[in-house]
Amino acid sequence: MTPLHEGLPAPRGASYDGKGVNFSLFSQYAERVELCLFDAVGEETRVDLPARSGDIWHGYLPGCKPGQRYGYRVHGPWQPQQGHRFNPAKLLVDPCAHEVQGEVTDDPCFQCGVHEPDATDSGPLAPKSVVLADDFDWGDDAPPRVPWGSTVIYEAHVRGLTKLHPEIPQEIRGTYAALGHPVMIDYLQRLGITSLELLPVASFASEPRLLRQGLSNYWGYNPLACYALESRYASGLHQHHPRHEFQQAVKALHQAGIEVILDVVFNHTAELEETGPTLSMRGIDNKSYYWLDEQGEYQNWTGCGNTQNISQPQVMEWVLDCLRYWVTECHVDGFRFDLATVLGRTPDYRQDAPLFQAIAADPLLSGCKMIAEPWDIGPGGYQVGNFPAPFAEWNDHFRDGVRRYWLHGHLSNGDFARRFAGSSDVFNHHGRLPSSSINLITAHDGFTLRDVVSYEQKHNEANGEDNRDGSSNNFSHNHGVEGLQAPLLIMEHRRRSVHALLTTLLMAQGTPMLLAGDEHGHSQHGNNNAYCQDNPLTWFDWQEHDRGLFAFTAALIHLRRRIPALQQDCWWQEGDGNVEWLNDQGQPLTAAQWEQGAHRLQIRLSQHWLLTINATEEVCDLVLPQGQWQAIPPFAGDDNPILSTVWHGAAHGVCMFQEQS
Repeated sequence: MTPLHEGLPAPRGASYDGKGVNFSLFSQYAERVELCLFDAVGEETRVDLPARSGDIWHGYLPGCKPGQRYGYRVHGPWQPQQGHRFNPAKLLVDPCAHEVQGEVTDDPCFQCGVHEPDATDSGPLAPKSVVLADDFDWGDDAPPRVPWGSTVIYEAHVRGLTKLHPEIPQEIRGTYAALGHPVMIDYLQRLGITSLELLPVASFASEPRLLRQGLSNYWGYNPLACYALESRYASGLHQHHPRHEFQQAVKALHQAGIEVILDVVFNHTAELEETGPTLSMRGIDNKSYYWLDEQGEYQNWTGCGNTQNISQPQVMEWVLDCLRYWVTECHVDGFRFDLATVLGRTPDYRQDAPLFQAIAADPLLSGCKMIAEPWDIGPGGYQVGNFPAPFAEWNDHFRDGVRRYWLHGHLSNGDFARRFAGSSDVFNHHGRLPSSSINLITAHDGFTLRDVVSYEQKHNEANGEDNRDGSSNNFSHNHGVEGLQAPLLIMEHRRRSVHALLTTLLMAQGTPMLLAGDEHGHSQHGNNNAYCQDNPLTWFDWQEHDRGLFAFTAALIHLRRRIPALQQDCWWQEGDGNVEWLNDQGQPLTAAQWEQGAHRLQIRLSQHWLLTINATEEVCDLVLPQGQWQAIPPFAGDDNPILSTVWHGAAHGVCMFQEQS
């Protein structure tokens, strides 16, 4: 074998330059680092990285080419109480690997040891890092750069969205290639989606306890290698590696004007708690990568066994490099950060945390869409409204408030108006804009929209946790019968509730996020935590596609584009012509109607559009404000427009009108 040269400390990971590969690995406390190279039959060759620059170990291998499989064995102290868990018996995935081959199994060889290091060699079974060449031809690809005010997000799972689609070739269903297929792109365009937000596509592992139950991790929030595309979503056609297939999909989506946003996980890893598998960071530099207590045990502020320490400068730089990699090599347009409070922990949460400042100052990243899930389960973990620009945030105030208003009548008109007006009480500070509020009724984590109106209780028995998992505080309403099947009258009430919830979501100020499948009536049969259900429970049944609901949703999204008050991304002010809040007689709301109200409301947008709301159990008439008003699609057919001065509002009903000149 050719001897390693010293090489360079940057960039981190394995970098091919056309003549060889530079290997670079961060480890502050390591005493020795072995690069492990694997040939076509799995034979391993070990060689020490010959150079160290600060805390970066590096070496250059002439003649090494893309496709080379490799890993690391890192030597250092075994001192768990001081945070050190080095064990060279464990083959480790490069945290900057651009591809990973192999699955994590429930095998005891991955155990590092608790009181003393485990000597079992994990090399034969461990996933292998793979060298890639950065040679994709992007042509004239350019980011769509959809303005925040025009953004409509569609949260989807690569496999669940396309696995059962009958018009997509069977060999690519459930893969990256399916995302870029003309059938899928046409669907998204007809719906009116501007930004496709994908659940994690970076390499992840299934938790050992799931594997023992015959289940697997479906959502992907158990990261193994954050730079690498998850191989199980690649079709393997034409011998393309997963990244190439994903790049093709992004390029096709961009040509259609659709952005791609990735859900990323930088708060914990698949190594879980102390007794979890040792796969990468634990064996590379446990003390640097994770938050530890004084006894060297993991701070579990994520509920997943460990918490990454982003305040450590080299770990923060790893996150920044990873984000830049996805933008430069895969042309993604933004990120949604899982349990994002962890990103600002020092260990207390800070709005001016170093990572946030670095993102805002970065010329590449500051132009991307950044979305925070603004909580974790640690002390002071709930931080909705407290993230700095350029972050937007998932707004659970909107989700819970709108459900309570429509399904339970537990919210005043005033509180509903605050949620409808971009949750200005939460986000209107420090120069933040209404788009900072990511408005959602549903998301991957929780009930689907159909289940919100069909189930009073969660039904998660299939997850193997005796229905203890998942939230019990859903503000759902089954309208009198538990389950999907119900008498026609109840089904009609559910339909009206679905229409009311969708109309509120898509006509409200802020950035709407639609859960994929809600527009065609997808159900998970009451499972509100389907993270381990990679099967038809979560895959969309396109044969049962509700075309009427799709048409209703698409019409709302396209209507949203016509209303200036919803496109301008500026806070509404009294008298600015953007909004008027009216009662059932078409007059300004009184103080009493704001705070108690009869849940009958009219919202006039940009003077010429009117949303009428009856969130009560009774049919009522609402007198429309002065003018000639015409009900518009999707609330009236194109061939039979309704001209009216009074709206005959069904219980839990909404309607949209346009003023006629």
